Amino acid sequence: MPTPLTSQQERLLLYTLAAVQFTHIMDFMIMMPLGPQFMRNFGISPTQFGFLVSAYSFSAGALGFAAGFFMDRFDRRRALQFFYSGFILGTFCCALAPNYLLLLLSRAVAGGFGGVAASVVMAIVGDVIPYERRGRGMGVVMTAFSLASILGLPVGLMFAGWFGWHAPFLLLAGLGAVVWLFATRTLPELPPHPYGNTHDAWEQMKTILLHPNHQRAFALIASLTGGGALIYPYLTPSMVANAALPESLMSFIYIFGGAATLFSTPYFGRLSDRLGKLRVFTVLILFSAVPTLAITHMVPVPVWVILLTTTSYMVFTSGRFVPAMALITASVEPRYRGGFMSVNSAFQQIAAGLATSLSAVLVGSGADGRITGYGRTGWLAVGTILVSIALIRHLKIAPPAVPAAQAA
Repeated sequence: MPTPLTSQQERLLLYTLAAVQFTHIMDFMIMMPLGPQFMRNFGISPTQFGFLVSAYSFSAGALGFAAGFFMDRFDRRRALQFFYSGFILGTFCCALAPNYLLLLLSRAVAGGFGGVAASVVMAIVGDVIPYERRGRGMGVVMTAFSLASILGLPVGLMFAGWFGWHAPFLLLAGLGAVVWLFATRTLPELPPHPYGNTHDAWEQMKTILLHPNHQRAFALIASLTGGGALIYPYLTPSMVANAALPESLMSFIYIFGGAATLFSTPYFGRLSDRLGKLRVFTVLILFSAVPTLAITHMVPVPVWVILLTTTSYMVFTSGRFVPAMALITASVEPRYRGGFMSVNSAFQQIAAGLATSLSAVLVGSGADGRITGYGRTGWLAVGTILVSIALIRHLKIAPPAVPAAQAA
């Protein structure tokens, strides 16, 4: 069992983990707005650029499954150091890639190691932060998305405009190295559970994959992630094409949404600890259905209506993940949590990739330039909301860890 932390140590731990998540999320998000530069500089098609984006997710999914076999045999701190090092190296290689093939391979390396590092972050929160405060802990770590939206993307794009597409990746690799050094000095020792190695790797993976409660958790994260991935790829293009938002104002969607979630995400974490995680999740995910349908059926409206709708969408969709992740980390016994979170991350990444591909099939472009078929993705996303509510109501809290002597 990890040694209980003081409140100050707990806050430092959460801020450090949030910094790790910030670099990982920004590394993924920065690719989308750099698409035109990649296509121009490498002479690639939009489909080839799509492979650069999807390679990140599918690599994270594949390595997440592989890591599930052995993750619980290692100290969480050392596991995070190792996989985060691989992420930094992959991002640095992206900055130096001289051609499309090497950039594709570098994105796969960064995505694979970064995805597993993110799963280790969640496992550490589950191990160290008591369940009654875990909602708050998840809220702090998940502010990384908000900071990446309102700070990371603008700064990264500014550097790309000044120095070219290489610059954001060099910036991220350098920032990641600083975070790695800081984490090495501040993270406590998090040894593996002494009773967690009683089965071989295959037996442990069999338990992780076949336990009914784990399967509900995997289905839940896939449903939540897939619902968002159906909407996000065409959110800003549809606001321009269907709602007549000026292209010069597109960045305000992320600036306003990121700023709002920076405050709402930690608040929802505290609220879920106080009122109950299942109750807060249910309210937030039901509320998220309204802006989901509004965005996917948007017509020309004033700019303030667009920004209010997109901001509320980001507030509710990001907020629902806070109590959901608190419950998911509590659904597995501590001895399996590292491997479980790696596999959970794999399901999350694969669901995102499949949902993005499905939305690409459903959505098209009309003769007048409007995006068509987006409404169908909205109704599918509402369907994932109903599925998520059914799944989470049957998710059970796993028994707490027992002392090693008692386990023996």
